Amino acid sequence: MRATETLKSILARREAVSVPGAANALFARVIEDLGFEAVYVTGAGVANMHLGAPDIGLTTVTEVASAVAAVADAVTLPIIVDADTGFGNAVNMVRTVRLLERAGAAGIQIEDQVFPKKCGHFTGKDVIPPGEMVQKIKAAVDARRDGDLQIIARTDARAVEDLDRAIARAQAYVEAGADATFVEAPVSVEELARIARDLPVPQVANIVFGGRTPDPGRERLAGMGFSIVLYANAALQAALKASFDVLGALKRDGSLAEVADRLASFEERQRAVDKEAWDAREARYRAP
Repeated sequence: MRATETLKSILARREAVSVPGAANALFARVIEDLGFEAVYVTGAGVANMHLGAPDIGLTTVTEVASAVAAVADAVTLPIIVDADTGFGNAVNMVRTVRLLERAGAAGIQIEDQVFPKKCGHFTGKDVIPPGEMVQKIKAAVDARRDGDLQIIARTDARAVEDLDRAIARAQAYVEAGADATFVEAPVSVEELARIARDLPVPQVANIVFGGRTPDPGRERLAGMGFSIVLYANAALQAALKASFDVLGALKRDGSLAEVADRLASFEERQRAVDKEAWDAREARYRAP
């Protein structure tokens, strides 16, 4: 089964499948190793980890495509890609979809914020007119070469307008051809339930640790009918805290002795990057 078909099947099950985010291929390997069914290439993660910058629309489509290609080379999981606003208008969307599909995307998420966009849980967002977003979705659908490439349309109108208008936008995006929708930043369990109830296609929830949306847990989200639950930057936040803790101890003590239990062993590190497979290749192609 192609990765696009696998993702389409996951969405159709509506079982609130947990999908962690990865900003790089190493995190993607961990996600696959732990048995998750898909991986999300997070735009915020790419900005934070590659640029050391906030999620305020600073990344380029080629930077995201490079991250996607590295992830696709490292894992076999279907990849959902955060394509922000599509990096331009409807015409730009055509190139964005073709580039990310070629890099290895099984699903592409696009949103209706103005450019430059912001993290969905930041203040000060704004959205483009729904008619403009409809045209961008139509362009994305037309541009895909694989008809099973999943186009996930996100609306940020909940924070800018209200939930009614956000749901109305999502309905228009479905009519434009989106395979799934994603109403960003609902602020209560009741709002989550209404989103899943009122929209006919598979739904994505986004749980940001410290963000605006509560985390009722997979069982309740599955009961509501959500298909996927993103934990886009859980790995990033865990790594950031661990880095401060471990490096802080090194700066303070001049040694790793007190934080040795916080470090992966040398052997664990090599296993995570599949060194044995590369050793086998080296042996196979060694000149006689």
